[in-house]
Amino acid sequence: MFFHFILLVVSLMGFLRSFHVSSCDPSCTDKPEFTPTSLVVKYGDPTSASCSLCQHACLDNKNISNVETPVGNLTKNGTTILWTVDRLTEWHISPICYYSNAGYQCCSTLNVTVYQPPDRVSISFVNHTGPMFEGHQYTLQCTVQHVAPVENLVVTFYRGQTALGQPQSNNNTEKKPVTEIFSLNITPSKEDDGGQFWCEAKLELGPDGPQLPPVVTSENITATVYCESDERKKKLHSLILQ
Repeated sequence: MFFHFILLVVSLMGFLRSFHVSSCDPSCTDKPEFTPTSLVVKYGDPTSASCSLCQHACLDNKNISNVETPVGNLTKNGTTILWTVDRLTEWHISPICYYSNAGYQCCSTLNVTVYQPPDRVSISFVNHTGPMFEGHQYTLQCTVQHVAPVENLVVTFYRGQTALGQPQSNNNTEKKPVTEIFSLNITPSKEDDGGQFWCEAKLELGPDGPQLPPVVTSENITATVYCESDERKKKLHSLILQ
C-alpha cells in the first residue's frame, strides 16, 4: 500500500512537470495577472515577477496551475506564483501563467525585454581619408557592435553638439546581439573645418527600462575642409596629377 502511494506521488509529479500550455484563452474573464506587467532586464542580471492566478475561477482543487518558462525557480503560495531568475541568459523568453480545468486553459503572458548595451561604437568615413572639399558629398558610417535588441536602438550623428540625423535600422526582429552599421551623407562647408563628427548609440527601453537609458558614444573625427580657392587644395591637386 505504501509502495503504491509513493508510485502515485512520483507519477503525479512527473505529470505536472510535463504538463504545459497547449491552447489557452488570453481573453478569459478571470485571467491570471503578472506583477509587474512587463520586464526589462539586462542580460545576465537577476529578475522576478509574481502571478496572481485568479480571483475565483481557479480555486477548485481540481485545477492545474503553473508558470511555464524555460528558466528560473517557481514558488507557489495559494493562488500566487513567484518566478525568480538568478541570472537571465535567455534572449527569447515569455513566461506564461495559466490555470487549467477539464481541458480549458486561461492564461496571461509576461512581456520580457532582454537588453545588452553596445560593446563598442565607432565612426569613420566610407572610402575616404584625409581632408574634404567644400560642396562635395561624403558618407559617415557609425558601427554599433554587439547590441540588443536592435529594434530599441537609436543612433544619432553629430557635428559638435548639433544632431545631423537618425538613420533607421532595417533589422527590427532580431532579439540577440547584432552588429549594425548606419550611414549618413554629408556635404561639408568651410564652416565645418575643424569641426568634430561623432555618433551616439542609445537603447530606448521605455518606462520599464533603466532610468538613464544605456548610451555609448564613438570617438571624434576632426574635419579638415578645403574650399575652392584654398591654396592647399591647389597644391593637393598638383600632387595628384604628378
